[in-house]
Amino acid sequence: MRINGPNGTALASKPAGARRAASGTFALGEQDGARQSAPTGSLRAISTVDALLALQGVEDPTRRKKRAVAKGRNALDALDSLKVGLLDGSVDGSTLARLKVAAEGLTEHTGDAGLDAVLHEIDLRLAVELAKAGAA
Repeated sequence: MRINGPNGTALASKPAGARRAASGTFALGEQDGARQSAPTGSLRAISTVDALLALQGVEDPTRRKKRAVAKGRNALDALDSLKVGLLDGSVDGSTLARLKVAAEGLTEHTGDAGLDAVLHEIDLRLAVELAKAGAA
């Protein structure tokens, strides 16, 4: 093992034949002269934040259906509480307010025609009950 220098590293040197002779002048060829500048097409780059926001906007169809089913069940529960209240004679403002809240968002499309039809019928029934109560 050979150690050169005070800290054990050897300086790298180029071989003598590898040196290039300098020409001393620099000139542009005719091809590299002034070129006509063409207008560049506008490129639209999507930043990382824009891509993340776009991905958040994409909704899974099964999640959309689950949320629609939950809204439908909530609306049916509100209709059941109205039915019980009508039988007891104790329909109050909170029951009607619950019906109004349950009616919101039932008309969103889920991608399933059967589920959309059922939700539309539930929405219609809620609208009828609210109209009969005079809260529409």
